[in-house]
Amino acid sequence: VPVLDDNGTVIADSNAILVYLARKLDRQDWMPLGAQAEAEIQKWLSIAAGPIAFGPAAARLVTVFKAPFQAEEVIARAHAILGKIETQLTTRPFLTGATPTIADVALYSYIASAPEGNVDLQPYREVRAWLARIETLPGFVAFAQTPAGLRA
Repeated sequence: VPVLDDNGTVIADSNAILVYLARKLDRQDWMPLGAQAEAEIQKWLSIAAGPIAFGPAAARLVTVFKAPFQAEEVIARAHAILGKIETQLTTRPFLTGATPTIADVALYSYIASAPEGNVDLQPYREVRAWLARIETLPGFVAFAQTPAGLRA
């Protein structure tokens, strides 16, 4: 479980950490102010904690950690949410618009690692382009890949 200890302020949960850091560092570029913008970001954070966690993330847990999920079921969930994300990205470069936000950060690692869970990203041209855009952002650090699933 990711935990941030900021001089005694302890924040658990990756999405909560993203919100905390964006607000603490006054990074309105990563988490814009305003009811509509914040609601849109929250929607994607909920998707990260729901369909993404129980789809592509769970599929990876099966192959990497032998988690007791039904592989076919979680892979099907992964493709369902990836189809929705593909549609979203046909009209914008990032999940909420023209620039990246913490919503993109929240979903990136799970989707980029999806092939490790036997989730093929090849059918999702826009998703793959979005991953590539994130990987060109200043300060991006790539995750180590696990030789599992489609990457085995």
